[in-house]
Amino acid sequence: MKFADGYSTLLLVVLVVTAGACNSSPREEPPSGQQPPCFPPAYSVSPAIAKPGATVTVAAPAAACNPQYGSNARIQISVTDHSGAEVISARAPMTDAGEFTFTFTVPEESAVGEAIVTAMPHDIDWCDDTGKNNRATGIPQLELVSCATPVETFTITR
Repeated sequence: MKFADGYSTLLLVVLVVTAGACNSSPREEPPSGQQPPCFPPAYSVSPAIAKPGATVTVAAPAAACNPQYGSNARIQISVTDHSGAEVISARAPMTDAGEFTFTFTVPEESAVGEAIVTAMPHDIDWCDDTGKNNRATGIPQLELVSCATPVETFTITR
């Protein structure tokens, strides 16, 4: 459908161009024997329901690829309660392959309802909005993307 002002053609072009820009795969294969860093493994939160004073565990297995976090890697954990208050902010050890286990006690002052847990490698910018990928040094031709923060939830009850 074409509108009198020509916007339908522009919209189609924008959709086609934008759809191709959302690909996070490399444009070229890295040199033989080199593997680009990969994303962290998915993490889990258990139990799904907890009362203040209960213990909750946030954990991730080792990645099947090679994230290359290094021997001093840390994970940044944040827990935000239903009211929007950050009730936990901590760093914990993480392996070179992204594996970690972090246990915390639900604070007494936590609001009842769904709590949000984020776990991101600390001080590592795998993909940012500035166009600089500081994890892929020495491997040109990677297509940079913007990442959404991974989120898992659990419910706080009384």
